[in-house]
Amino acid sequence: MRVVVTGASGNVGTALARRLRAGGHEVVGIARRPPARQVVDGPQEWVRADLSRECHDVLVDAFRGADAVVHLVWGFQPTHRIDYLEEVGVGGTRRVLDAVGDAGVGHLLHQSSIGAYSPRLDDRPVTEDWPTDGIQASPYSRHKSAAERLLDDFEAGHGVVVSRTRPGIIGQRSASSAQLRYFLPTVVPARVLRHVPVLPLDRRVTLQVVHADDVADAMVRILEARAPGAFNLATEPLLRHADIASVLGARPVHVPFAVLRAAADLTWRAHLQPLDPGWVDMALGVPVLDSTRARTELGWRPRRAAHDVLAEAVAGMADAAHGDAEVLRERTIADGLRRAVRQGPVSRRRLP
Repeated sequence: MRVVVTGASGNVGTALARRLRAGGHEVVGIARRPPARQVVDGPQEWVRADLSRECHDVLVDAFRGADAVVHLVWGFQPTHRIDYLEEVGVGGTRRVLDAVGDAGVGHLLHQSSIGAYSPRLDDRPVTEDWPTDGIQASPYSRHKSAAERLLDDFEAGHGVVVSRTRPGIIGQRSASSAQLRYFLPTVVPARVLRHVPVLPLDRRVTLQVVHADDVADAMVRILEARAPGAFNLATEPLLRHADIASVLGARPVHVPFAVLRAAADLTWRAHLQPLDPGWVDMALGVPVLDSTRARTELGWRPRRAAHDVLAEAVAGMADAAHGDAEVLRERTIADGLRRAVRQGPVSRRRLP
């Protein structure tokens, strides 16, 4: 197959390119900032495009002749510029759909998220028919839900196979610096993750994770089977407060949701940390995923258990592990301060 991947330089994109190349497929990568040098197991071809802006002709040229397009581009920062994040996520999805239709591509695979789902009622796992109206207090969740509506309309009006993955939190060692840069203040050294005494969380919080390589495996299975519809992707077991604390070597301490949210809101508004309080709302509100469909219809079997995925990600963060692309660059305090002086905090700057 010839597969075009938007966001091919990111966390999932790098893993997907590796998996596609290993299967003998041709990969074209689209990124705002392609790697400066060719990566051995990366896309054979790169196309530069910024999906937050008009780029229709570039996308159509890149998509033409492809067997499938995988749309991975999404923005997590700057959280103080919600208009920009919406333009990247929702606007970027609209631009991809328009180009897929005009280029005559027969299969679109869109990476959605656990965050697209409506709030949970309890801890019972939900299947792919759970409503995708999002958690309204979270901009990320609202935008993921809006992208799902675009997919619904596109699927109804075009003869294109539309597939969607809805994973939990995705980790891999080479993406750890990038993920840490998005939620830890610039001046805090990464090595503090090895010395966390307590983990203050509401005891009701649960966490579902999945390794980027396992997500990539599921995606390739979807592409090869041209399987339509949505697929939840999460690795067992479900991680609870004590499990997360254990990976960090910390003591779990129950802090009520209202206190956590108020603290997140105040520190975010004061620009002391880069995560908006909507992420706290999502942590408590997202449902538990049932991944039975991926396992039965795709034969998907994640190779890494949840504890191992989280441990790899945390160790990678503490070690400042990174990838080759700019978006996966090494997180250092010196680099963070230099960029903060030139461009402002990550939660406000134009290019995170």
